[in-house]
Amino acid sequence: MPGKQGPKPAPPLEGIKDVKAIIAIASGKGGVGKSTTAVNLALALARRGLNVGLLDADIYGPSVPRLVGAQGKPDVAGKIIEPIIAHGIKTMSIGYLVDQEKAMVWRGPMVGSAVTQLLGDVHWGDLDILVVDMPPGTGDAQLTLSQKVPLAGAVIVSTPQDIALIDARKGLAMFRQVDVPIFGIIENMSYFLCPSCGDRADIFGTGGARETAAALGADFLGEIPLHMDIRETSDQGTPVVSVSPDGPQARAYLDIAEKIAARLSAK
Repeated sequence: MPGKQGPKPAPPLEGIKDVKAIIAIASGKGGVGKSTTAVNLALALARRGLNVGLLDADIYGPSVPRLVGAQGKPDVAGKIIEPIIAHGIKTMSIGYLVDQEKAMVWRGPMVGSAVTQLLGDVHWGDLDILVVDMPPGTGDAQLTLSQKVPLAGAVIVSTPQDIALIDARKGLAMFRQVDVPIFGIIENMSYFLCPSCGDRADIFGTGGARETAAALGADFLGEIPLHMDIRETSDQGTPVVSVSPDGPQARAYLDIAEKIAARLSAK
């Protein structure tokens, strides 16, 4: 007598059928620079010769359009939405489809439906990696993504502060609970280098993310400094990896992207 079979896996969403790997850039709380990190990591992976897409899954607070300096509406043919090309990568965000000044007063099921549409109705085409900028927390968007697509892994972004690391641990635990591999933890705004004297100031503490990663059995992927160049280029829609790829700030993202690419190759 045949053994009991588990539930059949959900059919692949049409838009991502040719996407080789999907990774989530997540954080336990807002304000830690997750979206800036996701954008620059996507561009850093593209600089390695990979075909990269970037999905903004933050329905309530989309920021990718501003961070990549993209404007206008995407082309739509029937149900198929064409991604907007920015800095050589394919991007999509709810911010392209609605007035960015309008508040998205939606309940959880609507958020899940929107994330599913941005995954399945967008013509992503043949991608090596789709980087997903997740909203902060452990809510509907995270559950929808982990249930609808086979995530290759998740990256957790945190600052060194204890209050941020508490929530980072929750985000990491959530992905482990739904069997998503953890690629590691990034410490953002890790330190400040004075542009005048060159002295280092650990404004938010030091080493917190590294210690948390060690305690939780996760890899520590690297430190990203608190630097005016990163802030200014982000505000201008010209990410630092795109405009200053040989600079020290871009190098931090490129080094982390190399580690992520190695994890994907190992899988």
